[in-house]
Amino acid sequence: MEQPVVPWSGEPDSLPEYQSEGASGADLRARLQRDVRIAPGERVLIPTGLRLQIPRGLEGQVRPRSGLAVRHGISVLNTPGTIDSDYRGEVQVILVNLGQEEFRVRNGDRIAQLVFSPVVRVTFRREASVDETARGSGGFGSTGV
Repeated sequence: MEQPVVPWSGEPDSLPEYQSEGASGADLRARLQRDVRIAPGERVLIPTGLRLQIPRGLEGQVRPRSGLAVRHGISVLNTPGTIDSDYRGEVQVILVNLGQEEFRVRNGDRIAQLVFSPVVRVTFRREASVDETARGSGGFGSTGV
């Protein structure tokens, strides 16, 4: 499979980086004029200084970094956040502090990761009903814990 190329613009230090050979996500960095403090329970929009030209047929997914989540309770609020292929604005990340202590974000901090995934567009067709399955309408928790 040919590796897709994603053109980008921004400062040289805003380029997302894979931290290991087998990493699925490339780290996104905060692009800040001054530190941002996130109180417990608070959410903040953090700029990255990055603009992407994602090829049609792909989407960018913004996901939390596991280390920030487990150590500090910091997550991406709309996980995964979607960056559509026709979006050309600055990539920004909604961070939420689910921890017990204030968290400080500094310029250049790795705040989230960016994963690319193929997109399949479907055609919706109205029907009088949909097929039945063994699960049926069983929703949240219906298959066990």
